[in-house]
Amino acid sequence: MNNFINLILNEQMKLYAKKSTWLMIAVLAIIALAGALITTFMDDGTWTTSEYSSNWQEEIRVENERLVEESKQDEFMADFNEQQIARNNYHLENNIKPESYDGWTYMLENVGFSSVISLFTIIVAAGIIANEFKWGTIKLLLIRPISRTKILFSKYVSVLVYAFTLLLAFLLFSWIVGSLFFGLNGMNPIIIQEHADGFVQTSIIAQIVKEFGLSMVTLVMMATFAFMISTIFRSSGMAIGLAIFLMMAGNAIVAFTATYDWAKYILFANTNLKQYMDGSTPLIEGMTLSFSIIVLLVYLTAFLVASWLVFTKRDVAGH
Repeated sequence: MNNFINLILNEQMKLYAKKSTWLMIAVLAIIALAGALITTFMDDGTWTTSEYSSNWQEEIRVENERLVEESKQDEFMADFNEQQIARNNYHLENNIKPESYDGWTYMLENVGFSSVISLFTIIVAAGIIANEFKWGTIKLLLIRPISRTKILFSKYVSVLVYAFTLLLAFLLFSWIVGSLFFGLNGMNPIIIQEHADGFVQTSIIAQIVKEFGLSMVTLVMMATFAFMISTIFRSSGMAIGLAIFLMMAGNAIVAFTATYDWAKYILFANTNLKQYMDGSTPLIEGMTLSFSIIVLLVYLTAFLVASWLVFTKRDVAGH
């Protein structure tokens, strides 16, 4: 076990010795800062919630009247305004004063940038094995008195540790930047979330953990896929290209084949576990949360087994 942990630590040191690793972290910091700047200087009040006074109930009623009139004049805004009116009515009916936009809300909105973390993780996963062959260091790695299985899985775990580190770094950057630009409404404010069956109150930290946690499903699956391609074909370029293409085209593939019953076995039909939450309807009829988890585990196991079979049997004498 100590050897395995030491291998992981060694891989982490190799990763952080590269300038590209720190560049990825810097990019995440820039994204967090840029988002706050855009929200601050370009927002016309549509993205953020105004701060209400002690007479907030009357202010909300006036706002609802304005939204109704606006919807009559602009049909394009009707659906959005109807949603906002329903949210306002929930606040009135439950006597909950709407919170102003703050750093926690900014963090929650940044969940969309988790795809950038996925991209960076794919790049690392694609190169962590392939580059050993490219640089000719694979022989030095395999002559050590450590099994190939330990070496392979220490590299895989290192990729996951790196992904988790990037996620924590991005959350920290978002929180710091959001706090400086928008302030904080307490250390764990309650927010109103719209579900398929209505509005509910939830802790914002719980919602942030949930949203980013669900986004990690696609990250882990695509990083594992890139890791497998890198191991089998020893090509980081192929691994990066295929993984990014499938990550971007996955939803389109599922939408195109959704009418077929076998479509529910496609990987990308199951990576969005949010389809089973908040009263949502699954993408394909007959799918359940347990079904998707089983499908994901089967794919994950297949990717790792394929990587292990090739890596442990490959002859590296000629490399």
